[in-house]
This record gives sequence, structure tokens and C-alpha cells, in this order.
Amino acid sequence: QVQLVESGGGLVQAGGSLSLSCAASGRNVNRYGMGWFRQAPGKEREFVAAITWSGYTYYADSVKGRFTNSRDNGKNTVYLQMNSLKPEDTAVYYCAARASVAWPPTSEIEYNYWGQGTQVTVSS
Repeated sequence: QVQLVESGGGLVQAGGSLSLSCAASGRNVNRYGMGWFRQAPGKEREFVAAITWSGYTYYADSVKGRFTNSRDNGKNTVYLQMNSLKPEDTAVYYCAARASVAWPPTSEIEYNYWGQGTQVTVSS
């Protein structure tokens, strides 16, 4: 069993930055690949970024070059640094953990555990 707790969401103006954290706990948590998803009001949840247990990253085209996904296995924490934020980035952001090694890591069904989500609001 893996537990995930996100933090770091908030309100920021367009062009600003936010950093999200996802603290993981549980057995062998550092062996899991980690992903970030987001869900805007009235829209389906969508993939944002993912990082393997060894640190290899993958990004949605909409955030590539603006968001950076990283992990600190010593702290069992994954980070999502979000720069040059746009109003369309407004959503609830979820981190998730997966044991699967399927690639690309964009499918929700590949993720076994989910956090509760944190709200990110970008004002224009």
C-alpha cells in the first residue's frame, strides 16, 4: 500500500511559478514510477508529467519546457516545478504512483495509487 499527499498548490498570476510536492509513504515506494495529472472544471483528467524510479521524465506537450518533474528518493518525495503558468493550467493536480513500466506513462489505468489533489489557480 502506498499513500500520497500533495502540497504546494495555490493562486498565482499568469507568468508566475508554483512548486508542487508529493510525499509518498509505504513499502518500496521508491521503486514506483510517479505521475502528475490534472483535472480542470468540466474536463476530463489529463496527464501532465511522469518520472520513473530512476529519474527518467516524460511530459505532456502542453507543459513541455515550462514544467519540471523531479524526485528525491531519500525523502520519498516527488516535485513538480511549474513556471510560466497560464490560466489554462488552472486545475486540481494529482500525483499518482504506478508499478507498471508501460511506456509512455500517460494512461491513468496504469497508476495504482492516487493522492487527494491540490488546487492550482492561475489568474489572467
